[in-house]
Amino acid sequence: MKLVLAVVDGMKPAMVRRAVETGQAPVLAKVIERGTFVPDCVAAFPSVTPVCASTIATGARQDVHHIPAMNWFWRDERRYVEYGSSMRAARRFGIAQQLTDLVYTMNGEHLSEGAPTIFEVLDDAGVRTAGTTFLIYRGRHEHQVSKATALSRLAGMALRKPVMGPAELFYADVFASRDTGCRSALGKPGLRDQHAGCVGNYLFEHDLCDFLLLSLPDNDTHSHRFGPDAQVASIAAADRQIERMAHAAGGIDSFLDTHALVVVADHSHALIERRIEFEAAFRDFHVLGPSAAGFDEAEVALCPSARSAQLYVLVPEGRDALIPRLVTEALALEGVEHVLYRAGEEGVLRSPGGGELRFAPGGDARDDREGTWSLDGDLEVLNARVQDGRLVTPDHPDVLGRCWAALQCPTSGDVLLSAAPGFEFPDWGGVDHVGGGSHGSLHHSDSLGALLFCGIDAPPRQVWGIQDVAPLCASAFGVPWPAS
Repeated sequence: MKLVLAVVDGMKPAMVRRAVETGQAPVLAKVIERGTFVPDCVAAFPSVTPVCASTIATGARQDVHHIPAMNWFWRDERRYVEYGSSMRAARRFGIAQQLTDLVYTMNGEHLSEGAPTIFEVLDDAGVRTAGTTFLIYRGRHEHQVSKATALSRLAGMALRKPVMGPAELFYADVFASRDTGCRSALGKPGLRDQHAGCVGNYLFEHDLCDFLLLSLPDNDTHSHRFGPDAQVASIAAADRQIERMAHAAGGIDSFLDTHALVVVADHSHALIERRIEFEAAFRDFHVLGPSAAGFDEAEVALCPSARSAQLYVLVPEGRDALIPRLVTEALALEGVEHVLYRAGEEGVLRSPGGGELRFAPGGDARDDREGTWSLDGDLEVLNARVQDGRLVTPDHPDVLGRCWAALQCPTSGDVLLSAAPGFEFPDWGGVDHVGGGSHGSLHHSDSLGALLFCGIDAPPRQVWGIQDVAPLCASAFGVPWPAS
């Protein structure tokens, strides 16, 4: 058995359809013809890449894997973590620290040991694993920093420690278990997909793996810049790299005769028209700056993550008094659609219109993933209804399950914000994507990505989520997925 899991970052289902219908994505067309197309695979919340990549890799949400956002506050070390919102944001937090967190700390410390990755599960089962540049790479095999090129040797001056990854690891020229001749200029946008396709071709030409996680992130960068309606070109480019990989097996038809293929988006993209003036709304609070200097006097840490944001209370004894004030200010922010926080054993969702909905697991209302919920308050907060005992939330897919996982995550903030359609929170570098695309919210526009697969027998599901992908891949090898 051989299987490829191709993750096309930010791939919007409508754009997949358009690329297929116009003949620009022949590989995806073949997968749909031979298998299954799910146009509404639900992302995590926040629907940003670190959270969603962790969910794809571990088959669990952040209540288990503990990666809460793109930008978050690490209470244990009393500092911000910034995984790469923008170069300007990275400069404010320190580029060396950002690289260390991205390359080492995310997998080595932030990702919970209680959340085994697809690489670890398959490594333990004796499956030959491989991966190209993906945020979550933790596996059972040690890899030293590559010295194959001048650029990798330069990176090695700052990134010196070995990592644990799949049997074959190719991470932006920094780690390369073999000299394939494939180069990515240290993961430069626009070259990352080409690097992945080159590596994939090499691996299958030399029969070096049974499972490959093929990361294709350039669609996300393209969509951020040009908007989600421009994705056809970048999806077509990703399609060409999957086809390039398949050349080693004699072309895509021969490849699909002998290999299973799963193609999934970590999230989708929505058009951004306006920015939310996030920092200014909290000027009356003592906000911790990016350097984390003056921590003892600070009241709150602000953590924007594209179309979501989190607020961390830094004064434990003042938490009960501060949270209502923070919620009030957040609800007054133009562009905020929902504010989420904990109240005892319940989650609370509020909207600027004044509605409030309290919820907790276990109750009479059943969602589309068969989760049950107790509900108290105004369902109009979510434009929801309960019909014949079934909770219907057309604008916000799997909303309570996603919210509950975010609230239960021990590294999440105390107050979580989700942006309304068309709005985005600028990052700590002041960067937004107005005029382009972005993601992160509870709304369906950026929460429903594409999932396509063939060569695998899958049980029917009413609702697919990205947490179902790793167990699906493991099942193809007859490997049971460990319980969370």
